[in-house]
Amino acid sequence: MTNELIPSDYQAFLQTIKTRVQQAQLRAVVAVNTELIRLYWQIGHEIWKRQKEQGWGTKVIAKLSHDLHQAFPHMKGFSQRNLQYMRTFAEAYPDEALFTQQAVAQIPWGHHTVLLDKVQDATERQWYIQQILEQGWSRNILVIHLETGLFHRKGKALTNFKSTLPALQSDLAQDVLNDPYVFDFITTSEETKERNLQDALLTQIQRFLLELGIGFTFVGSNYHLVVGEEDFYLDLLFYHIRLRCFVVIGESQSGSQPISSQPPCLMRSKISCRGLKRLKRVSRILEMRRASKKRCS
Repeated sequence: MTNELIPSDYQAFLQTIKTRVQQAQLRAVVAVNTELIRLYWQIGHEIWKRQKEQGWGTKVIAKLSHDLHQAFPHMKGFSQRNLQYMRTFAEAYPDEALFTQQAVAQIPWGHHTVLLDKVQDATERQWYIQQILEQGWSRNILVIHLETGLFHRKGKALTNFKSTLPALQSDLAQDVLNDPYVFDFITTSEETKERNLQDALLTQIQRFLLELGIGFTFVGSNYHLVVGEEDFYLDLLFYHIRLRCFVVIGESQSGSQPISSQPPCLMRSKISCRGLKRLKRVSRILEMRRASKKRCS
C-alpha cells in the first residue's frame, strides 16, 4: 500500500456505504417477507374456502402438512399448527388486494401469530400493526404490550400510516433479518443439504487434524485471503509448527483457482485418506525425533 494519506472524511464515507448496504439488505428481506406473507394468505384462503365448501377437517390439514413437508423438507412453515394459523389469517384479512397494500404484509409472520392469538378486534389489531412498524417492536415487546393492554391505555385512534422501512437498529429490523421463516423460504433444499454436509465434513476434518498431535495449530475456517486482486476463502486453515508451513483443506470444485495462484507458503492437501495418513505419519515422526533428542540431552 502506498503512503497516500487517508482523507479526513473517509470514516464518514465508510459509514455511509455501510448504511446503504444494510438498508439494501433490509429492503430485500422485507420484500421477501411480503411475498412470504402473501403466500401464507393464499394457502390459508384456499384451506378456508375448502373448509366452507367441502367440509375439510383436521385430517385433511394433517395430510396437507405431511405432504408439504415431504415436498419442501427445509421449510419450517408447513406444520399443521402453522397451516391453521394461515387459515385464521386469511379469515381475518379476507381481501388479499387490500391487505398486501397495507402494513399487514410488512411485519414478520411471528408477529402475526401473536396478534391472531391475542387480539380478536380488527381495529385493535391494525393499531398494533402500525405501532410495530412505527416503534420497531420485536415480537417479545409486542407480547408485553398486549399483556399490559397498551391499546386501551394509550389511545385507539388509527392514523394514516406511510409505508417505510423499520429503523436499521430497531428490534423489528433484527427480527426481520433473522426470521427463520424468511430464510427457509428463499433457501432451496439442495442448498440446505450442501451446506449441512459441508459443515459436518469440515467439523470432522478439523477434529481429526487437531487429534494428530503436537504441531498442528488451527488458524480458522472460511479464512479470507487476498491474492493480487482476487478474494479466496479457505475452508480450513492450519499451521504446522514443525513443518513451518500452512496446511489448507478445501473442497475440490470445478472452476476453482489453480494452485499456482496461491501463495508459495501454502501447502494444499486434498481431502483423502492417503493425504491424512501422510500428515499423521509426519506428525508421529517429528514427535519421536523430539522425544529422542530429549533422551539424548
